[in-house]
Amino acid sequence: MGNHPAAPASAKEELTPDRADPAGAATALPFEQFYREHVDRIHRALALAVGDATVAREAADEAMARAYARWDRVRKLDNPAGWVFRVGLNWATSWWRKVRRERPPADDWQASVAAPDPAGLAARSALDRLPVGQRTVIVCRVLLDLSTAETAAVLNLTEGTVRSRLSRGLAGLRTALDEKE
Repeated sequence: MGNHPAAPASAKEELTPDRADPAGAATALPFEQFYREHVDRIHRALALAVGDATVAREAADEAMARAYARWDRVRKLDNPAGWVFRVGLNWATSWWRKVRRERPPADDWQASVAAPDPAGLAARSALDRLPVGQRTVIVCRVLLDLSTAETAAVLNLTEGTVRSRLSRGLAGLRTALDEKE
């Protein structure tokens, strides 16, 4: 947590539920259980989205702390994990902006998250070269397994924009990975 910028106000108070869970499961879920079930997946998604495992861990921790502080409202959301991911993404974006203002990027910067095998490294490299918007949509749809509607809600986009970014991003990945072969 530390001295990092807070998430933008737009992410801070977007706590109105879109739909209630008909079974009431989300509203009864204790925060500790939610944390155990989602923190690692949210961290991995943030690591792919922002390209740095350390920043992603800090962002996930900060977002989980904010969810805990607002758990009575967050747990009633249709997708609490999506809300936590968005808050983490906003926090990481703000953090990167602050860092860029304070110091220029190093020429030899490398993403600190690497897949263990060559195919994974190629996929990670191809994902890193995509525009942030496409990369974030792919992470939400593939890694977080969010629907088009959920991804649109989490990223504050239209469903058409989500479909477009997903299509273009996957096409870019295919092209990049075909070039590697």
